Amino acid sequence: MKRVLIRADASYTIGHGHIMRTLVLAKKYAKRGFEVSFATLNLEGNLNKKILDNKFGLYNLNTKNIEELINLIKKQNIDILVIDNYEIDYKSEKLIKEKTSVKIVCLDDTYEKHYCDVLINHNISANEKKYKSLVPKNCKLKCGSKYTLLREEFYKYKNKKIKKSDEKKRVFVAIGGTDYSNINIDILKVLQLFENIKVYIVTTSANKNLKQLKKYCKNKKFINLYIDTNKMAKLMAKTDFAVVSASVILNEVYFMQLPFIAIKTADNQQDIYNYLKKNKFYTLEKFDTKNFERSINKLLNLFN
Repeated sequence: MKRVLIRADASYTIGHGHIMRTLVLAKKYAKRGFEVSFATLNLEGNLNKKILDNKFGLYNLNTKNIEELINLIKKQNIDILVIDNYEIDYKSEKLIKEKTSVKIVCLDDTYEKHYCDVLINHNISANEKKYKSLVPKNCKLKCGSKYTLLREEFYKYKNKKIKKSDEKKRVFVAIGGTDYSNINIDILKVLQLFENIKVYIVTTSANKNLKQLKKYCKNKKFINLYIDTNKMAKLMAKTDFAVVSASVILNEVYFMQLPFIAIKTADNQQDIYNYLKKNKFYTLEKFDTKNFERSINKLLNLFN
C-alpha cells in the first residue's frame, strides 16, 4: 500500500483553510487505497482532532526544520508528499526530493516557485500560464475551478434549494474558521439594519473572538450561529446570498452558485480578490461599514 503524507498546519493566525482543503484531498487518496497521514505543528487553534476524527494518521512535528520532515518521510517510507504550507519554499522542496525521491504535490495560490511533480491551484482565479516558469518542465499543473477540492456534501446540495417558510432573505456568513480579522460582529451590525433578513453565520471553536460573538448573537432572533458545523453545503442551500472572506470558502460558495460579497481579510487573498474585482463580482478590499451596506443593498435589489 502506497503511503501519502500531507504537510499542512492550522492555527488561530494561519486559519483552517490549509487543513480543510487537504482533508478533502486526503479522502480522495484514501478512496484510491492509499494510506494517508498528516504532519503538523502542534499550534494553538489547530485541527488535529478533526484529522484524527477522520481516521487519518497524525505526526506532530517539533520544529519547522526541514530535516525533521525529511527524516519522517524516510522513516515512514512515504511515497507521496503533499505540501500546503507557505513556509516551505522551492529550495526546501528540492532538498526533500534530492534526499528522499518522494513524489511531491504542492498546493499553491500565490504563484510561488515550486520544485514539485504536481501543482494544484484550485481557486476560481487560478491561471496556469503564470506557472510555466515557476515549476519544472515535467510538472503536471491542475489549475482552476474544475480542480476545486470540495467535500461530497457540496455535490449533494448543488442546485438543491431548500424551501423557506417565510419571505425573509437568508444570508450565509463565513469569515474563516478563526475570524482572524475579527469582523463578524461588524458584519452582523450592518445586516441588522435591514428588514426581512435572516442570517446563518458559521465559525469554529478555534475563533478567539467566539465569546464576544456568542454574546452579541444571544437573543437576536434574526441570527442563527453555527459552531463547528458539518452542514456547510446544506446551510448554503438554504440561503439567498453569502458574505464570505476571499479564501477557500469562496470556492465553495461559487460552486453552489450563490451570489456573494467577498471581503479580502489576508494578503494571500490578493490574487482571488483581483480576479473577482476584474470580473465585476461584489468585493471589498477591506471591511468598511458604508461600502458593505451599499453592497448589501445592491445584492438585495437583484431579488426585486
